Amino acid sequence: MNLNKKSKIFIAGHNGMVGSSILRYFKKKNYKNLITRTRNSLDLLSQKKTYNFFLKEKPEFVIIAAAKVGGILANNLNRGEFIYENLMIQTNLIHSSYLCGVKKLIFLGSSCIYPKFSQQPIKEDYLLSGKLEGTNEPYAIAKIAGLKMCEAYNKQYNTNFLCLMPTNLYGPNDNYNPKNSHFFPALLRKIHDAKKNNKKDIRLWGDGTPKRELMFVDDMAEATEFFLKKRTKHSLINIGNGDEKTIKQFCVYLLNEFKLNLKIKFDKSKPNGTPRKILDISRARKYGWKAKYKLDEGFKITYESFLKLETKNEKK
Repeated sequence: MNLNKKSKIFIAGHNGMVGSSILRYFKKKNYKNLITRTRNSLDLLSQKKTYNFFLKEKPEFVIIAAAKVGGILANNLNRGEFIYENLMIQTNLIHSSYLCGVKKLIFLGSSCIYPKFSQQPIKEDYLLSGKLEGTNEPYAIAKIAGLKMCEAYNKQYNTNFLCLMPTNLYGPNDNYNPKNSHFFPALLRKIHDAKKNNKKDIRLWGDGTPKRELMFVDDMAEATEFFLKKRTKHSLINIGNGDEKTIKQFCVYLLNEFKLNLKIKFDKSKPNGTPRKILDISRARKYGWKAKYKLDEGFKITYESFLKLETKNEKK
């Protein structure tokens, strides 16, 4: 089962923020046999095409970073798409991995799988102990189904499928579209635009009190390699850094980074989302993994990437 630099590793979803970070990381660590496919060259919604790809390429290890993702607005508006596409993508990848004898699979989930009013910090055991946050319920249910599918296959077929549940992630190659981005890139975009347009204030959804844990995406990439190598008795492991701030505190942090003194206005008619979401990461730490990046370091890399993207878009 041992992972080595010549192992055939399929990274599904390599163009997204998480997948591209994993690809960069594995290339940097000199893995020689990395397999990727764009959406145009492999339709993961098709069971037949996915299975045929596995038969032909015979990957030994699979990392599922492919998913349809978005923030509160996108999740709420596209509920059917979110549940259908995520269920299909992960089901085809997990089942094909089983049929083709993949040595180890890592399925990347999301902390939204846990109940809205879960006890904090959230332990893996709290899964399915209460109601989900309504705005992203279809996405969360799809992710729970993927997790339970891995668990079921491990029990029935003796597969080695592991689910890593990351906290909120940020980093290069994030989505900054205000209509479907997550809270941190949405904040960065709003504040950048406010500075560019000499605005006096910014308006945020909710009341600013929800607490969020935020982790730099390269920590997630490092965790992926770490757990591909590690033998684990658990099929679900939380991945986070244990640091949390309120939405308002994140906003103030970014305003300070931008050297701006803007008034923050809260639109309390809009949803807050889950009131607090910090993961219990003691299980990951018992296995020997710990996040490395601090917010200042991660933000610097992220903002440089964001500015390059802005310059590229302006030239179009």
